[in-house]
Amino acid sequence: MDLQLNGKTALVTGSSKGIGEAIAAALAREGAHVVVHGRDSVQADRVVAAIAALGGRAFAALADLTRDEDVERLVAEVENRVGAVDILVNNAGGSGPKSDWQTTEPTQWTASYDRNVLAALRVTTGFLPKMRQARWGRVINISSGAATIPPATGPDYSAAKAAMNAMTASLAKAVAAEGITVNAVSPGTIRSAKLEDAFRNVAADRGIAARNAPWDEVQSGVLPLFAQVPLGRVGELAELADAVAFLVSPLAGYITGINLRVDGGFSPVL
Repeated sequence: MDLQLNGKTALVTGSSKGIGEAIAAALAREGAHVVVHGRDSVQADRVVAAIAALGGRAFAALADLTRDEDVERLVAEVENRVGAVDILVNNAGGSGPKSDWQTTEPTQWTASYDRNVLAALRVTTGFLPKMRQARWGRVINISSGAATIPPATGPDYSAAKAAMNAMTASLAKAVAAEGITVNAVSPGTIRSAKLEDAFRNVAADRGIAARNAPWDEVQSGVLPLFAQVPLGRVGELAELADAVAFLVSPLAGYITGINLRVDGGFSPVL
């Protein structure tokens, strides 16, 4: 299926590794000119080179999204190079130090809100004016299943991602008449390098499987300890990235304000 992204420009924040890298690669394969964002120039340049090696177009832009001046510089740099961003994927953020309700501190909540919600707010408001001028745009906020089914631990992260969902719904209503769609995507248990390493460590520590055992053996033994996923397996990065690629395409023009849960059926349908 042609997603009609040829000629579009996409910025994926936090795309120098993991989920963001997979999304950037998927958009590039569909013909988009991709801005790879990160804070490590070596990592960002590696992703750009990988995209170019497959015939895609990309360039790197560095910024700390918790700093207003960095975001202002990022917006100016990107718009000077490409004119406007058609597609924005707010992927940067993530969780901080592990905490629970006995150890959590207000400073953790402030930091989590800043790197997830306010980072997305800074970038979105920076690029939104030109989307409005063009009367076309796509904004995706990468949320989390923790926003709707929060665990007992990491309450600051769950709360921040829930705020991103509310932000998504509000912005979607505000810009819908201007040809801009805004959606959230909530990954479930996705096989990133970090997750696979954690699963293999648990498998070895608990005697479930050798650390270097085949992945199917590791995930079948370890996944039930983390989540009861009806599909019975961990999601792949490509599956998440393909879902994002569809949502930002012209083919999804009548979809806005949703939270798409890519989690193998873990979340109940509400």
